[in-house]
Parts: sequence; structure tokens; C-alpha cells
Amino acid sequence: MKKYDVIVIGAGDAGLAIAFSAASEGLKVALVEKGNVGGTCINSGCVPSKTLIAAADRVIEIREAARLGISADIREIDFRAVMERMRSAVAGGRNAVADAITETPNIDFVNAECHFIDDHTIDAGGEKRRGKKIFIATGARPSVPPIKGLDAIPYLTNESVLKLDKRPESLIIIGGGYVGLEYAHFFSAFGTKVTVIDRNHVLLPFEEPEISEVLQKELARRVDLRLGAETEEVIRNSGGYTVRLKKDSAGEISAEAVMAAAGRRSNTDLLRTENAAIGTDAAGFIKVDDFLGTSKKHVWAIGDAIGRAMFTHAADKEAELAWHNATQRKKIAMDFGSVPHAVYTWPQIASVGLTEAQAAKGHDLLVGRAKYSDTVMGAAIGEQEGLAKAVVDKATRRILGFHIIGPHAAMLIQEVVNAVIRKEEVKSVAGCMHIFPALSNLITETLGNLK
Repeated sequence: MKKYDVIVIGAGDAGLAIAFSAASEGLKVALVEKGNVGGTCINSGCVPSKTLIAAADRVIEIREAARLGISADIREIDFRAVMERMRSAVAGGRNAVADAITETPNIDFVNAECHFIDDHTIDAGGEKRRGKKIFIATGARPSVPPIKGLDAIPYLTNESVLKLDKRPESLIIIGGGYVGLEYAHFFSAFGTKVTVIDRNHVLLPFEEPEISEVLQKELARRVDLRLGAETEEVIRNSGGYTVRLKKDSAGEISAEAVMAAAGRRSNTDLLRTENAAIGTDAAGFIKVDDFLGTSKKHVWAIGDAIGRAMFTHAADKEAELAWHNATQRKKIAMDFGSVPHAVYTWPQIASVGLTEAQAAKGHDLLVGRAKYSDTVMGAAIGEQEGLAKAVVDKATRRILGFHIIGPHAAMLIQEVVNAVIRKEEVKSVAGCMHIFPALSNLITETLGNLK
């Protein structure tokens, strides 16, 4: 049996951060990964999807240039070239990670599936390995809804869609969350007739109502949105597939391809965590405390494996804190309430902290709103629908939440993210000098409208 100071299961961003930190301290590390190194972000998440969306954004910008008095036509979209560029970016990132692992002393890389034998021992590729400390960073995979007929067709997921070389003329996306809507934006921008089916009656109901309303209005210009609808059955036909909706949302929709984007499930079901008495919830995600520790004091879990704030930047922070908590006496809790997120649709969305409804449960509030067009730069670029909303505690004037929909939302929100994480008040942002005119004036405009 091989023995290690640290075993890391999963070679995505979070697992790699732990492995490199341990190796840099001279500890003997086993890094176990059953698939490609780089995790979801490099292989099927951030890198490929945002590379594709960058192309879709350029298409929409060109088509909307007329509002600035510019007449432009797109002569051709080389779908294969767009996909090859994406796959090149994925390969480059994956190869860079593989090289970094190879060049780092003290890391024993094991490319194999593994499972627990007991709480200190795993079987990886048929060989037993024992670790003093174990970190689980196994990520998640697409969750396939139990829809009749779906498992009998070659449906697309956020993983298999990356293998396409030919653009489907029509596409049905089952699920209207982040993944489904981002790919709805991508394919519709490129000319595919896209239908999104979602059981919710509004898009992204966890966002502010104003945000969801603007997104729905804008996306409906080029996507058929079937909201408050549930899929009953998928049937193969001569030209592709027919999706039959349940009776309370009666109807049938046909398309060349079907994509399932109905959430994610933890990969920990492959680990046999019961052998190590590591607790999981009803959905199979590993239970952790505020310090990312599991039911075993020498085992920590991070990233999508725990099912909370399933974003790369959150997993990176969890890795940092898990390693700290595993090696230092003074522990630091993970602040899940301050994790920001973005949705790369068109228009783009970014949010941090509490919504107005969430904050109203424990605070007297001030709420500020502003449109991009209220600012000089927003008006200059012709942005009419984009807006921002601030949620502030009335007594302390601490910023509890901030929400944006519109151009460059993910960049604009960062200064507010810093304030929310530091639990700072309005003047920490509004009291700072901002370049004028710039889109960042949207932030100060919103905070200046509190009432």
C-alpha cells in the first residue's frame, strides 16, 4: 500500500490548488483523476462555453449596430471554425495543466477512477493508497431528467454539445437555467431556431424580478420560450425529434436536436463514501460544515462535489480555505452568501449578495435602481433595457446585494463584490472617484437613488 501525506481526488481547479499547495510544502501528494485534468471549467464549462459565447456576442453586436447608425451584414459564420477554436482553447488549457502536474515534485498523478475502502484508504486503479488528509474535489456532471424516451436518443449535454461540427437548424433545450440559457444565446445568435422548455413561469426565478423580466423580453426576440411547461416524452421522427409537453402545458415541438440542461448531479456516487462514513445529502452531495470539513475530521470536500455555489471562483476560494483549515489552528469559514455569479446570456447578468425579497426578511431596506441609459456612457452606446438594482440595510447603509443586467455586467459588479465581501457601506463605493463618462457610473447612479 502506498502512503501519502495528502490525497486529492479530482484534478479540476480546486483539486489542483490543494495538490500544488501541499506539494510546495514538501508533502507527498497523490492526485487522482478519472478523466481529463482541468475539471469542468477547462473541459466542458467556463473555457469552452465562454469561447463560444464570445463569438455569439460579436454576432449580436453586429446585428444591433443599426441603432448606432451603422449598417452591417454578416456574410458567413463558419460554425466548424468556431468549434475548432473552442476545442483548441480546451486542449491548450488541459495540456498546460498536465505539464504543471508533471513538472511539480512530490505529486504522484493517478489517472484512474477511485473509491473509498475506509476513511483513510482509497482504491485507485486497483491499487490501495492511504492518506493522512484527504480532499474530495470530484465535481459534478449533467443531471438527466427522467423523461420518457430521452434515454433512447442521442441527446446533447453541455459536454457532448462541444463535439458538434455542424450547426443544428433547430434545437430544443430542456431546462432554462444558466447552462440552457447560455447555449440558447449561442445557438440562436448563429441562426438555429431554439426553443427553451422550463417548468418555471419566469426565467431564472432566483434573480431579481426586474432582471428576469428584462432577460425574458430580450431573449424572446430570438428564442421560443415555453415557460411553465414540463416535458412528458421525447419521440424520434423522420427529421429529428418531437418533444411532447404535459397536458397542463399541452403541445408538441419538433427539432433536429434536443439538449438536456436540467441541472447537475454530484460525482461522489462513484466514490462509495459509505465505506468511509462520509455524510451526503439526499441529492448525493457531500455534507460539509462552515469550514468545509466533512463528517470525518481528516477529510474535506470542495467545489461542485458539495453542491453549493457551483462556480469556479467559489471552488477556488473553497480550496484556499480548506487547505488553510486543514493546516492551521485558527479556522476560517466559507462565506457562501457573498459568492457572486454571472450569466453570459445577451444581455449579460451579474449578481452578488441578497435579493430584495431575501434581505427584507431580516432588514429594513433602502433600494436603489438605475438604467444604463441614465448614465452618459450608457446612453452613448444606445443601451435602453439594461439596469442595476442595489439592496442596502437602512440603519447601517451596508450593501447587502447588487444586481445588474446589461453590457459588461460581470466586470461592472466587481467593486460591489468587494464591498459585500468586506461588509462595507455605501460610501465605500459611492464615495470613491469614478471615471466619467464610463459604464461604471451605473454603480454610483444606482447607489445614489436609494430610497
